[in-house]
Amino acid sequence: MKRIGIVAKADHERGDKILEQLPNWLKERGCEVVRIHSPEKQRTLPALEMIIVLGGDGTLLSAARLIEGRDIPILGVNLGSLGFLTEVTLDELYPVLENVLDQKFRVDERLVLRSAVRRGSTLHPQPVALNDVVINSGTLPRMVRMEIYASGQFVTHLRADGLIISSPTGSTAYSLSAGGPILHPSVNAIILTPISPHTLTNRPIVIPDREKVEVIIQTSESGPAVTSDGQVSFPLQKGDLVEVTGSETRLKLITSPQRNYFQILREKLKWGEG
Repeated sequence: MKRIGIVAKADHERGDKILEQLPNWLKERGCEVVRIHSPEKQRTLPALEMIIVLGGDGTLLSAARLIEGRDIPILGVNLGSLGFLTEVTLDELYPVLENVLDQKFRVDERLVLRSAVRRGSTLHPQPVALNDVVINSGTLPRMVRMEIYASGQFVTHLRADGLIISSPTGSTAYSLSAGGPILHPSVNAIILTPISPHTLTNRPIVIPDREKVEVIIQTSESGPAVTSDGQVSFPLQKGDLVEVTGSETRLKLITSPQRNYFQILREKLKWGEG
């Protein structure tokens, strides 16, 4: 690990303090440091062997889009309150980095979702999503009418506030709040979670990640949109076809040696507590 990128949440007091120390610490160990100031605006990325993310889960999600399709592991360092993806604490940062530079670390490979909106003969590719692709009514409190298919097979008609198409990583995010199941990150699956469905019979369903999810928008009113990881949105029209598939490439997250996935569930979400 000789060429390392750093992404930090802007104007964060703790992050700014670390940024005064971390680059020098890395340079003293023979590393070249590349500061990435705005991952959401970055168009090109130099060759890197690793990216360190200083911030919360939102900052990591932005960095994940930036390295789409590239074999660059991410070390997420939590500066926020939850930090489910940025699991390494500030106290663990330098010991974990020592192990990483010595090639002593473990990587979790995470499924990412690719999506596009097909409008007539035009295809509008959307950014990759580590957590979820969400179709909802936008700013207006209206139901969205949808027709859902999986690899050409009809699944259901849905009238709801929206639909969450989630990866296993995103199963502990918006999908969980809408009543979806928790999936271990190593499970190769996609979750379809309705948001406030009109009928009691619509429930979340888990399908293999090799399936192509197709959602036809049947709502004629303006307002519906598709959003990637809650950060990048695209307006939808009646007749639009939203396509979502699991990517063939995986995102690599460097994990903390101090805890496992189930410990994170207990610590961050209070899972299993009586």
